[in-house]
Amino acid sequence: MDGKFIPWKKAKVHILTHTLHYGGGAFEGIRFYETSKGPGIFRLKEHIDRLFYSASRLEMKVPYSKKQLTDATKKIVKINKLKSGYIRPLIYFGYGKMGLDPRGCPVNVSIAAWPWGAYLGDEPVETKISKFMRIHPSSTYADAKICGHYFNSILASLEIHRKGADEALLFDYNGYLAEGPGENVFIVKKGELITPPRGAILGGITRESIMEMAKNMNIPVKEKNISKRELLAADEAFFTGTAAEVSPIAKINGKKIGKKKEGPITLELKETFTKAIHGEIPKYRKWLTLV
Repeated sequence: MDGKFIPWKKAKVHILTHTLHYGGGAFEGIRFYETSKGPGIFRLKEHIDRLFYSASRLEMKVPYSKKQLTDATKKIVKINKLKSGYIRPLIYFGYGKMGLDPRGCPVNVSIAAWPWGAYLGDEPVETKISKFMRIHPSSTYADAKICGHYFNSILASLEIHRKGADEALLFDYNGYLAEGPGENVFIVKKGELITPPRGAILGGITRESIMEMAKNMNIPVKEKNISKRELLAADEAFFTGTAAEVSPIAKINGKKIGKKKEGPITLELKETFTKAIHGEIPKYRKWLTLV
């Protein structure tokens, strides 16, 4: 926290921390994995770049450089002696003043790391389409990972879990598929991998990785608007995300997707991604920062 390593139980903030009240903070979720050469942090540079981009959208003056936060991220894994897990960097407006104008508030930075297993579990998930729309890109910077954006995800998650599903699907202001509460989404139709275009979605780093991987595997990839009808007619569907990794979707609104629990393209991408993040595929080792 702010340049010092703090014991877990002593990592505290003031009750009048500005971001706690108004949601004006930027954060990242980063995974690191056990490899034969030690812990490997997945796409650390891209995550730190996006963290700074998100902070810039809130006009935050980050008191540390990208290199300093990169070094601190590696060190937090090392001093905790973790082989694999999750990292949460957070840039936030701290205690100093109240009111919606954050100018004059200190900008604080924290990085935490802990062991964390599969976010959506190990089995294909059942989903439902939420009544809540993904935040409108004209009302915010939809491509930034800003704390306050996730109230939208919380509402969708509460609604869907109340209805007995594992995860939600949100559509955008035009009525097209956008994403899950904390994941990007892909469908497969006639051997082609399709995902919603940038605009109303967070351009996920795992999403980008899967698209690159698919192209290398000669799987056709397309970014296009996906209607509800096209979604429900998909041969396969899956989520991607730092926490979710590659998570197959078994049902949407009670309708079974595909003929198997995990479709062949989903399974192939999932298996290849799993090998890549553990450093087992040479051409993807560029994605790992070894600790």
